[in-house]
Amino acid sequence: MNETTQQAIVQTLREKILAGELSPGQRLVEAQLAQWLGVSRTPLRYALSVLSSEGLLDRSGARGYVVRRFSVRDILNAIDVRGVLEGLAARSVAESGLSPALAASLDACLREGDAIFEQRHLKPGDDVRYAEINGRFHALIVEASQNMAVQAALSLNEKIPFVSPFTIAFDESARERQFLMLMYAHRQHHAIVDALKKGEGARVDSLMKEHTHISKESLNLSLPALHLIAGAA
Repeated sequence: MNETTQQAIVQTLREKILAGELSPGQRLVEAQLAQWLGVSRTPLRYALSVLSSEGLLDRSGARGYVVRRFSVRDILNAIDVRGVLEGLAARSVAESGLSPALAASLDACLREGDAIFEQRHLKPGDDVRYAEINGRFHALIVEASQNMAVQAALSLNEKIPFVSPFTIAFDESARERQFLMLMYAHRQHHAIVDALKKGEGARVDSLMKEHTHISKESLNLSLPALHLIAGAA
């Protein structure tokens, strides 16, 4: 079982939780879940452990999991916090100067994203691939800031579901909308890199905060959907 397939199972489970197909408080039985998804138990066990570490699932018993209940406000607040923290990190990188190695790595992320969006539609697996590119892009900037306090705060913040930049989830009915939103987010990545290269600290700080607004949309985090997922009144 290769890593790409494992990540695809993680992504599928995320999307089913987001769509409400796996509801808050629901107990997940490994054997039934494997049969439902048509996958073997080993990669499924990996996927469940990943989603548990992200905060989407809670441990229940020796090997069991339940879908975590979380509040709508928690998620929206945490996404805003990510924008502030990443804005601080990006400002620091812009003001201290972009290293050639970081510039090359960020440019590679931009090229990989460009290749996806030049197709004018998302092929199967593109959402998983872009989630990895997006996560890597954000991680490069945060790591380059060398601000351990920001890194620790982001790590804690991302335990709240759907907050991590590695998480992009949509249901199949929203593919066209997903493509347009992700393409817009990718254009923002280009603007962020431009500001970093020009040493524009205030601009890149503002861009990173603005970037979280499209994150909410690209994750399909409308309030009605969040209320459904959270099981809120």
